[in-house]
Amino acid sequence: MTLCGVGPLTASALSGALGDGKAFRRGRDFAASLGLTPKQHSTGGRDRLLGISKRGDSYLRKQLVHGARAVLRHVDGKDDGLSHWLKGLASRKHFNVATVALANKTARIAWALAHGEEDYDEKLAAAGA
Repeated sequence: MTLCGVGPLTASALSGALGDGKAFRRGRDFAASLGLTPKQHSTGGRDRLLGISKRGDSYLRKQLVHGARAVLRHVDGKDDGLSHWLKGLASRKHFNVATVALANKTARIAWALAHGEEDYDEKLAAAGA
């Protein structure tokens, strides 16, 4: 529950879906299982990324997106790395795209925390951005 946008309901759903995190090889695999990664339609070496695939656990995806929406609405006035990343992303992309990107990032961070059995460090949250 130390992640931004993750409350008690989302945390319990995440722990149920993740377990110890060993079922997924990478954080992207976990985010893809929730339907938070772009759907691909590629041919002839030309990659086309569409909207999110919306496959997988719809309840957990909905919880992560709602949590990300709440974080994005209150990002003004904050000075941490994740907030800087969000402000930059929201200035370049549509609000909904930035919301799903944050939900994707939250799912990947949750996988990393479960897989490595570590505590959340907000300095590292924006390091890979």
